[in-house]
Amino acid sequence: MKLFSRILLFCLLQTVFLLNSNAQGGNAEPWSAKQLLDPAELAKTINAGKALPYIYCIGPSAVIKGSVDIGPGNEKSSIEKLKAAVSKLPKDAPIVLYCGCCPFRNCPNIRPAFSLLNQLKFTNHKLLNLATNIRVDWISKGYPVAQ
Repeated sequence: MKLFSRILLFCLLQTVFLLNSNAQGGNAEPWSAKQLLDPAELAKTINAGKALPYIYCIGPSAVIKGSVDIGPGNEKSSIEKLKAAVSKLPKDAPIVLYCGCCPFRNCPNIRPAFSLLNQLKFTNHKLLNLATNIRVDWISKGYPVAQ
């Protein structure tokens, strides 16, 4: 009976820990809702010829006009390339990351890249809200693409 009590206590403590972690954002994404950038807003900025943010593609290819191709964010070499690309930027530089390979929930590239900018203490970085993919959320809407 003692063993059963210990197992039960362990399970109860694990449950409390997991519930507490979730309540405190333990399973939260590395970005906040404020850090999601609407594609229409970025397209408007590009089309207006305003001062552009630094736009980095951390997916399969740089489709958006003015973006720099870093490579897939789930590859160590790409993360190193992103780190080098932002190394000389001020910590408050406007940065936009995007992938667009698939829906956010499945994307292997956005979390490592966004987490890197968090770790490097950048304060003005955003993730382009391509909730479905680059084709649906950017190209099909006629937003500016790279030539």
